[in-house]
Amino acid sequence: MEEKTKVLFISQEITPYLPESEMSVISRYLPQGIQEKGREIRTFMPKYGVINERRNQLHEVIRLSGMNLIINDTDHPLIIKVASIQAARMQVYFIDNEEYFHRKFTLADEYNNYFKDNDERIIFFARGVIETVKKLRWAPDIIHCHGWISSLVPLYIKNAFNDDPLFANSKLIFSVYNDDFDKALKRSFKDKIIIDGITNKDVEIIKTATYTNLTKLAIEMSDAIIFGSEIINNEIETFIQNINKPVLNHQNEEEYIDTYSEFYDEVLEHSFVK
Repeated sequence: MEEKTKVLFISQEITPYLPESEMSVISRYLPQGIQEKGREIRTFMPKYGVINERRNQLHEVIRLSGMNLIINDTDHPLIIKVASIQAARMQVYFIDNEEYFHRKFTLADEYNNYFKDNDERIIFFARGVIETVKKLRWAPDIIHCHGWISSLVPLYIKNAFNDDPLFANSKLIFSVYNDDFDKALKRSFKDKIIIDGITNKDVEIIKTATYTNLTKLAIEMSDAIIFGSEIINNEIETFIQNINKPVLNHQNEEEYIDTYSEFYDEVLEHSFVK
């Protein structure tokens, strides 16, 4: 019997845990649709403090929690929580940490100022997802990232975890949305990213860690790109037009699940040079 294709979804936002947006709606219904097509899925997002744990019935997964991730020479406990979307018969895993994710906002405060530690938060999120998938001993065929908070995942998978048998055959797809932020992350961000397998050269593009450069890094490290929004950052759009990778244009809400599913098959069949 043929093994089911395994698809890992990593998203910045998913409804009903966060308000409806283009990204949160796709991140809610796409995994369900892909699962209904007979594929196996896992879905991850950050456990922002604004998410009501009681109402959404989140609970900690003790067997997956308890690891520490070292960022900038400091230990940060990784807590994994899970909730079920009953109507979809799917679970969502949440990456949590008291220092990074217990404030009552997502990526910016009430005045729309982006948090100064967003650099460490996105490192923690990317590495937290990867370490949790390793603990689950689940080997994804496709890793589909949504939103800039997931933008480091392709770099870590391709360079730091490329020898791990779980990820050896994983194809990375990055969906680009209209989710720009206007200020650069901290200058020290580039140095904090580096772990075994990642060199200064690998992260040279984010010497200035703007939204544009971070997204370019994700695109460079991914195997294929999807336009999650119809209108995206102009510079990114031009960048995508000049790369030699499979690209899927923006799809309407009636067709995107079927089209994405077909695109996954194309990406899996495509032979990429690492």
